[in-house]
Amino acid sequence: MSDTVLLTDYAWPDDNVERTVIESAGLRLVSGPASPASASSIEALVREHRPAGILTCWAQVSAEAIAAAPDLKIVARLGVGLDNIAVQAATARSVLVTNVPDYCVEEVSDHAIGFALAWTRGIVAFDREVRAGRWSPADAKLRRLSSLTCGLIGYGRIGRASARKFAAFGCRVLAHDPFMPADAAGVQAVGLDELLAASDIVVVHAPLTDGTRHLVDRERIARMKPGGLLINVSRGGIVDTDAVIEALESGRLSGAALDVLESEPAVPARLREQPGALLTPHVAFSSDASLHELRERAAQEVVRVLRGEAARNPCNSYKV
Repeated sequence: MSDTVLLTDYAWPDDNVERTVIESAGLRLVSGPASPASASSIEALVREHRPAGILTCWAQVSAEAIAAAPDLKIVARLGVGLDNIAVQAATARSVLVTNVPDYCVEEVSDHAIGFALAWTRGIVAFDREVRAGRWSPADAKLRRLSSLTCGLIGYGRIGRASARKFAAFGCRVLAHDPFMPADAAGVQAVGLDELLAASDIVVVHAPLTDGTRHLVDRERIARMKPGGLLINVSRGGIVDTDAVIEALESGRLSGAALDVLESEPAVPARLREQPGALLTPHVAFSSDASLHELRERAAQEVVRVLRGEAARNPCNSYKV
C-alpha cells in the first residue's frame, strides 16, 4: 500500500504543520501548489503519486481523481464544507471523507458579529469618508444593535454561537433550520419567509448543497425588510450575487456583508462599486489558533485512518 499523502493546496504560507504530522508518522507528504490548481491538474498529481490519503483545502477532488488512486483510503477536508470533494464517488470506492467541523466556530461567528457592528455603527463607511478627506458626523445614520432583530439561516454549531453573541448584545434572535433543536433557549424558531420578513439582519450559516444553492435569491431578498443587512459567512453559492447587487443598487438592501462569493476570487465590478457592500476575502474561519488547529487535526485524521484506526469526524459511510 502507498505511504504517500497528497496535500492538494493550502491557504497559508507553508505546509510545515501538515508535514510534521504526516512525516512523524512515517508517511511521505507531497504538496501541490499553494493556490488551488484546476481539477485536471489535481487528477494528474493523483495519477503521478497514487496517494493513500489526500488532504485538500480549496482544490477540487473530482471523481476522476479518486478513481486514479487505487490505494486511496481517505480524503480529508482542511475545513468544514465538502462541496469541493466528490463524496458520492469516494463512498462508492470505500474511500472515507472527513472534515474538521468545529475548528472555527468562534471565528466565523465573531466575523458575523463584526459585520453587524460595522453596519450598525457605520465603521467601514466612515473610515472611507475620513480617508477621503471628509469629516461629517452630521451625516451619520446609525442604528442601535440591541433594538434589532437578527435572523439566522442555519442553526448548527456556528449558528448557535452567533445566536449567543447577538443575544448578548440584546438582539431578538430568530432562526430557521430543517433540523432545529427543541432546546434552543432564547431563540425563536420560525419559517424562512417569516425570518426574512421580520429580521433587520439576516445571517447565512447554512452549508452549500444542491438544496441550498441560491437559497437567497431575488424572490427571497424581496421578502426582506427594506434597508436591511444580509451577511454571508458560509458559502458563496448560497446567495445569488446578481440579486444582491440589484438589491443594493435599488436600495432594497442597505448593506451586504460578504466573506464569500460564488465567483471568488473574482469580485464583480458592480459589487465593488456599491458603498453598502462590506467585502472580505473568505477569511471568516481564520485566526492563528483556528488555522493551527485545523491543519493539525486534519493531518492527524489522515494518519489515524491510514493506521487502521477509526476516524473522529467521518462524513460518509459505506459497506466494506
